Amino acid sequence: MPLTVKEISPAEHLAFVQQLPSASFLQVPSWAGVKAEWGHRNLGWFDGTELIGVGLVLTRQIPRLKNFLAYLPEGPALPWNASADRSVQDLLPPMLAYLKSIGAFMVKMGPTVPVRSWSAATLKAAIAEGTAGRLRDVAPDETFADGLTLIDQLRGSGWTQQADTGAGFGDVQPRYVFQIPLAGRTADDVFAGFNQLWRRNVRKAEKLGVTVERSDRAGLAQFHPIYVETAHRDGFVPRGLEYFERMWDAMTAEDPDRIRLYLAHHDGVALAGTTMVTVGSHAWYSYGASADAGREVRPSNAIQWQMIKDSIEDGDAVYDMRGISDTLDESDPLFGLIRFKLGTGGQAVEYVGEWDYALRPSLTKAFDLYMRRGEIKKSVKNLVPKKGG
Repeated sequence: MPLTVKEISPAEHLAFVQQLPSASFLQVPSWAGVKAEWGHRNLGWFDGTELIGVGLVLTRQIPRLKNFLAYLPEGPALPWNASADRSVQDLLPPMLAYLKSIGAFMVKMGPTVPVRSWSAATLKAAIAEGTAGRLRDVAPDETFADGLTLIDQLRGSGWTQQADTGAGFGDVQPRYVFQIPLAGRTADDVFAGFNQLWRRNVRKAEKLGVTVERSDRAGLAQFHPIYVETAHRDGFVPRGLEYFERMWDAMTAEDPDRIRLYLAHHDGVALAGTTMVTVGSHAWYSYGASADAGREVRPSNAIQWQMIKDSIEDGDAVYDMRGISDTLDESDPLFGLIRFKLGTGGQAVEYVGEWDYALRPSLTKAFDLYMRRGEIKKSVKNLVPKKGG
């Protein structure tokens, strides 16, 4: 029986997500409340009367055009695995037809389906040899058939992918992420997997009296100045405090434990702050900030270790440190994105990435022109920064 796609309520959407082992936090209903400047639709995929998948679609009216861009960040949440007996040709045409009927000229989506993964040990060896410039130059430890099949099916169905910029940042959301598997592991197991520098820094922070505590909404007022300081140091445009307050309010209204705020203090001064988001058994480090002062007491290592320990205690299967560049060139400024995370002993994972479908080719060409001119690219890129949610 052909699938049907129609709008569902946020409550129906959330109830479906809660039955899954995990789904991206960008695909829960509350994310629409975070991205208040975008319109949104909650879509459901039905096999007869059975709901088999959901998707949060963010919509943005484009200047000078009557139609809108439809974006499913890290979604939709569908049965992409081959064993589900549903191909792209079954799952996506109903969505495309529905979105076109309500005015979309283009659809962008990015299913979180893995394609390849590399262990920290494999990547450290490749970096030491100096023969690999990028992740894809290194033989992966694992290749995922479902991801490769999905890429082939998308290409064969008219979906296109933006060219990689050479840094692994060809998409709005990161195509390459760094994750620490937690299932079946104790805190001692994970700590033993850290490299010597990470273990030393965690112990140093503890010895020097760095404390890490969970905070409530009021703690955002301490986090934000550190975040702004980080933005100035690292050269990105910071979000306002109101954005984080909106994120907190939207996500905690959906689930009191959806988002957490951690603050690291030393001698009563907040030196670092992070946010962590959890959906199902998957926890993400989403935003991080550290002050210029006090870096020698290693608050960033301490705060990460506390989030990892809490994720283990909660029974999470994955602690996700989010985006990395795919460069393995130590002279590349972006190499620092992976160097810090490699020390945790986790793994780099490549997703299928983001894909576009032109529902109205002439309008899509106009949109692409704006993207090249940079007039719209900035607003799309600002949807969610590479560093996190």
